[in-house]
Amino acid sequence: MKPRITVITLGVDDLERSLRFYRDGLGLATEGIIGKEFEHGAVAFFDLQPGLKLAVWPRESLAKDSGLPPGPASATTFSLGHNVASRDEVDAVMAQAAAAGAVIVKAAQETFWGGYAGYFQDPDGHLWEVVWNPGLVVE
Repeated sequence: MKPRITVITLGVDDLERSLRFYRDGLGLATEGIIGKEFEHGAVAFFDLQPGLKLAVWPRESLAKDSGLPPGPASATTFSLGHNVASRDEVDAVMAQAAAAGAVIVKAAQETFWGGYAGYFQDPDGHLWEVVWNPGLVVE
């Protein structure tokens, strides 16, 4: 398989709340909620970087579309890594997330591998790591 990840979709309980969190709180660009005219079609897409979008879609719609029964949410199933260019930027993003209503689950701190990182959860419990890695160039 040649990797071609273009969309990361998060199942959410309240689409409007997630829209406000990511658009208004974190400042991610979006056209807002689209697809309302379709049953189970309402979704919001956010620009992350060229060729990659974040989608928030109601959990019930994701379950219906996939054919799987809704399961329990778990914050430790996966995390989204947001790499930044400095320790100060980690602190700034963590503060922005907290101001937007995120739950800070691990304050930014030195890591065992020489970086600096912290974790927050969005309103639906999805886990984000904000990280500065001295060995990774971030543009």
